[in-house]
Amino acid sequence: MIIKQKIGNIKSFDLGSRSIDIVSLEWYETNKRIIHKKAKSGREIVMKFMNEGQALTEGDVLWQDETSLVVVEISPCEVISIQPSSMYHMASLCYEIGNKHLPLFYHQDEIMVPYEAPLFNLLSAAGHKPVRQNRKLLNALKTTVSPHTTTDNKQSLFSKILQLTTSSPDV
Repeated sequence: MIIKQKIGNIKSFDLGSRSIDIVSLEWYETNKRIIHKKAKSGREIVMKFMNEGQALTEGDVLWQDETSLVVVEISPCEVISIQPSSMYHMASLCYEIGNKHLPLFYHQDEIMVPYEAPLFNLLSAAGHKPVRQNRKLLNALKTTVSPHTTTDNKQSLFSKILQLTTSSPDV
């Protein structure tokens, strides 16, 4: 079965008597454009997303018929979890993680990143009180700036800043 786009989320579907066939993904697979997986039923699923920005999320419906739905489930993994005590603590924490260029996840006043022992040790030494847990990484924060133009062909803010900083001053 080839899937070219998701068709919605399970929250907005009337399940009726249909069964749910789960396709399990790791957090880092949710942004891939081509994915080959087996659903829990054993059905081969090939996802080929040709458009940018088609990130998959927990509960996304990939396919449906009269008897079943194929639904995405994000697998739990080891994470570093920290609940910042203040905005200053949040800024300091995000700075430390940002310097490592790691993906950041946010859930109910809690910051999470995929577990890495060196980062865990660094955050502990800096006094952030990280906790190692097994959790689902669901709410990724967009922490990168894209230099692409907007849909109406205007420059992005990043492109404007880049142009200002690289152009030579008038003398």
